[in-house]
Amino acid sequence: MNSLSPHPMFATPDHDESSREKFVKEMMIHVSTDLMAGKKKLYQSVVKPKFVNSFKREPNNRHEIRNHMEKEWFNQAWGSLRRTTQEMMFDSIGESVERQNEKLIKKSRVVTNKTNSRRQGSLKLNNDLQIPKYHTAVDIHCKPGGYHTELCENDLFAGAEYDRSYNLFAMGASGPLNDDMGRSVANFVKNKYQKFKPLRILEMGCTVGHSTLPYHNYFPDAEIFAIDVAAPCLRYAYARAESLGVPIHWSQQNAENTNFQDSSFDLIVSHILFHETSNKALRNIISECYRLLSDGGIMAHFDAPQYEDMPDPYDHTLGDWSTHYNAEPFWGTFHDQDLCKIMQDSGFENQRIFKHQMAKSVFLEEKPEFRKVSRTPAYPVFGAQK
Repeated sequence: MNSLSPHPMFATPDHDESSREKFVKEMMIHVSTDLMAGKKKLYQSVVKPKFVNSFKREPNNRHEIRNHMEKEWFNQAWGSLRRTTQEMMFDSIGESVERQNEKLIKKSRVVTNKTNSRRQGSLKLNNDLQIPKYHTAVDIHCKPGGYHTELCENDLFAGAEYDRSYNLFAMGASGPLNDDMGRSVANFVKNKYQKFKPLRILEMGCTVGHSTLPYHNYFPDAEIFAIDVAAPCLRYAYARAESLGVPIHWSQQNAENTNFQDSSFDLIVSHILFHETSNKALRNIISECYRLLSDGGIMAHFDAPQYEDMPDPYDHTLGDWSTHYNAEPFWGTFHDQDLCKIMQDSGFENQRIFKHQMAKSVFLEEKPEFRKVSRTPAYPVFGAQK
């Protein structure tokens, strides 16, 4: 099952590399569907009854469930396989992209050349930017070097690798250009605020622009900006967007403290950004959104659902696995946060706050056959209007 559409900047795998990738994808699907079902059966038929028998009550939270599940060999095997497939994903794709990195750098120069009539966007990098500790302390997602590490001058490796690894992680269920999150959140904003016509849009934590580009189609009159701390991803994002003819202004900035003026944007968005940050950064970014939004402006952020909106604590343990074993240390803490209070503390009025209204996956509406493997059939969105 492959939905990926190569574009001019795509690092195309050869026959053997493609075969390895397909094996990893099928293994990930097996672990996330067949074995996941066995894991839940283990909890319901063995672990939970044992817990109730011992404590005369059901488990209250993910911590109690995790402590008991981790004693079971099947759960240990499932976790080992999940971590192994994550590492296999980067091993298989990384070698392929590294082989092509030099050619991609040369191609990016052609695509972004100022004399190129198709060139429309811009790129501003900041060599003095201090990369946040929540990026440097761990290799996020078990990706060697994280997303900010540079292998050479004008490096594109981390970005080009992410373009392929995200599709593999999503098992093809994010669409031909990996853009379903952006399409779905843009569609949500457009439907919820039908008279809203933003002229300046900012995406925070854009990585390679998968979710950035759809806003050009949904709001064609808007000027679009995108920021990230990772230079290799931004270089690739710029070249990729230019090759696809989409004008975006990319810059290397920390979303906690940007160089944009007050009230600069009508719409600010992010997609799976916050759980990769920290307690302090979460609050700083929401406050920065308030500063940057114009009166009547809207922010809309997608991340995984908060635990308070998931009634079964067993479901909390599935995502929280990433806290402990996928180098995403803020995952569990983020999903415990009171987002409404954080938004209020940043200046947003309670009656203008929205939270966890589910934006349907545009791609899955178009291609329902991908529902079986999709990790996100719908997108929890939170935000507010200033």
